[in-house]
Amino acid sequence: MRSRVGRAMTAAVFGGLLATGCGSGSDGTASPAAGQGDPADHPVTVTDCAGAETTFAATPKRIVTSNASSLELLLRLGAGDKLIGTGFPPGEGTLPDELDAQARQVKVLSDTVIPKEKLLGSGADLYIDTFASMNMGGGMGDAPTEAEFKAAGIRHIFLKSTACAARSKSPVTDLSAVEDDITSLGAVTGTSARAAELVAGMREKVDAVRKAVGGTPERKRPTYFFFDYDAGTKQPMAVCNRQVANAVITLAGARNVFADCDGDYKQVGWEDVIAKNPDWIQLAVRDRGSEAANDKAYDEAREWLGTNSATKGLKAVEEGRFLRIGSERTTIAGVANADTVEKIAKTLYPGKVG
Repeated sequence: MRSRVGRAMTAAVFGGLLATGCGSGSDGTASPAAGQGDPADHPVTVTDCAGAETTFAATPKRIVTSNASSLELLLRLGAGDKLIGTGFPPGEGTLPDELDAQARQVKVLSDTVIPKEKLLGSGADLYIDTFASMNMGGGMGDAPTEAEFKAAGIRHIFLKSTACAARSKSPVTDLSAVEDDITSLGAVTGTSARAAELVAGMREKVDAVRKAVGGTPERKRPTYFFFDYDAGTKQPMAVCNRQVANAVITLAGARNVFADCDGDYKQVGWEDVIAKNPDWIQLAVRDRGSEAANDKAYDEAREWLGTNSATKGLKAVEEGRFLRIGSERTTIAGVANADTVEKIAKTLYPGKVG
């Protein structure tokens, strides 16, 4: 997932976070009026990674999302009535209850990257792009230029915490950038109150983990390797200290073995992983569309580590210390980032995290 220079635009509310409201919204559903929006909330000004401003005079009415991550955020915000299409749709059953049913109603424009002409002809007035570029089973193809987006009447924004990760000037160790994305999308879509609830719920979970494991000295925190199975096994792809995953791992009370790498991702060698000899390994696979398919991929990832001559001697492999957690919920902005912090902490610190 490499950055496309000069085009890593994204939504971040100009002036910072809005005040948080009450309630955690942990059930994943939106309040009845969440998606209606209030014209008095606009205009809303957002910025891109370079600080350039874009102003929305009113809430968008026809939104297309690049993948399941931004689609899920809009559904959680209660803006599902504005969704007219998506790429990389979520697998059936991967979203909770009502959200899953709502996701099934969104038109799938592509199972992968939305073709250029289909996107430009979709009738959207806003396109939310999770990445500055994508390399998930194929490249971006012939992506629209910003001039083409403008000519089609489509505003083009990104999830900043993911798209702009490589540009971060310091290691990412908390979820504030993810919270900014949620707050920003809430402001743009007229669902700020719901956004505040989602952010408050995330903070509640993360704060509980911090309280439970925060007193553990750094040197005693277990080391952790995020194994991106779908990025290829010949040369592993490490998540570095500018990636959201670094914050998730750190907040969970673990030490990312590649936290000394500045950037978002970096190809390393298995000799580098062997030298780190992690205490725990996350079998990170991308959503296959069903629980059964995902379980099969987790099994394949574990089997590969256990049979490959370069990795079968790793401490985590020999002791069976694996976590089966999806890649997207760890590396891409979303409410699930806080859930993943909690899940990792419960595994690494049994009995300490409720």
